[in-house]
Amino acid sequence: MGPLAGIRVLDLTSVLMGPYATLQLGDLGADVIKVEAPEGDIVRDIGPGRSAKMGGMFLHTNRSKRSVVIDLKRPEGRDALLRLAATADVMICNMRPKALARLGLDYANVKAVRPDIIFVGLVGFGQSGPYAAKPAYDDLIQGASGVPALVAAASDGTPRYVPVNIADRIVGLFAVQAVLAALVHRERTGEGQEVEVPMFETMTGFVLGDHFGGLTYRPALDRGGYPRLLARARRPYETADGHICVLIYTDKHWRSFFNAIGRADLIEDPRFASLKARLRNIDEVYGEVGRIFRTRTTAEWRQVLEQADIPNMPMHSLETIQDDPHLKAVGFFEKIEHPIEGPVTSMRVPSRWSGTQPVAGRPAPALGEHTREVLAEAGFSDAELDALSRIGAVREADIMPISSGREATKEAV
Repeated sequence: MGPLAGIRVLDLTSVLMGPYATLQLGDLGADVIKVEAPEGDIVRDIGPGRSAKMGGMFLHTNRSKRSVVIDLKRPEGRDALLRLAATADVMICNMRPKALARLGLDYANVKAVRPDIIFVGLVGFGQSGPYAAKPAYDDLIQGASGVPALVAAASDGTPRYVPVNIADRIVGLFAVQAVLAALVHRERTGEGQEVEVPMFETMTGFVLGDHFGGLTYRPALDRGGYPRLLARARRPYETADGHICVLIYTDKHWRSFFNAIGRADLIEDPRFASLKARLRNIDEVYGEVGRIFRTRTTAEWRQVLEQADIPNMPMHSLETIQDDPHLKAVGFFEKIEHPIEGPVTSMRVPSRWSGTQPVAGRPAPALGEHTREVLAEAGFSDAELDALSRIGAVREADIMPISSGREATKEAV
């Protein structure tokens, strides 16, 4: 029973941006109804999995939700969706607005059945601009917002995407912010509203917050870019036997570091004298420090850095991070007995609450696992559901949990 208990979210999103947003809402206690097409969310098929349409990325992005299969291309399916929408507090979708309008599921139609609904449209681009109808995916938005160009400037000159779906996840978090703010507004006024969250504009603002720099001013003071972030030597430092992540940042850090390694002479080096001096000479600064770190092992450096109070962390891989002592101590990883997939490793909600602690609820559902359950809650009779199922307007799961409706059992890894 998290802080959003009692809030129902009708989730018409797929792939990652929208499902990542509704994952947060579900983990916070909202009743998230994931409405899927008969073929299911494409992410169900990404990566290895023990059962069809239950891939690992899907499991991590769609827990705390119930799955309902409705064919919105059928008028009976569209009518069923509107009947379900009448029971919802929030409807969130990432279909293009024109497609929603053709289906009769735009804000005007949904508002007619639920006047105070919060209708959140996740779009690639603001709908008043020339890109309004363009498709948008993480790679495209990374590129358009300048991420690969920044990676090129900071490396060997080759543009590359960040190897995480960073745009989808960042914009998904902005969507959560929008939903929560709109819920507060409705609580105060009784008014619902339509909210548009565009990927391109959101991600552009996120990137330029670090890098707009001198371009902020008129006339421009420079060509933009934060030198420390763009330094080619800004990377985990190579040690005698591996790598280590270190950030020597403040003047105090630099003095402590040089004293700890017996190089007090470098304290007087003008390149290290102040933050501005270090930024002007950032490649030389990182280069010099890189040479120093290659002289000792990772374990030796961690001992030196801890004693000198210099910020540092190990450089984990996807395997070693599971053995991190801090993550073990806080119980971040959990072994879950998924009712369909068997034993899997999950990740708990990271925030800590004194009163309404969010806890990941239901495990990720089978496709259509909750179709009958959810529609029955919305007032559909068994006869109506049987009729809708016969014509293919709704569908129930082909694979059901060992014990349907049972929460997954959990234990710390």
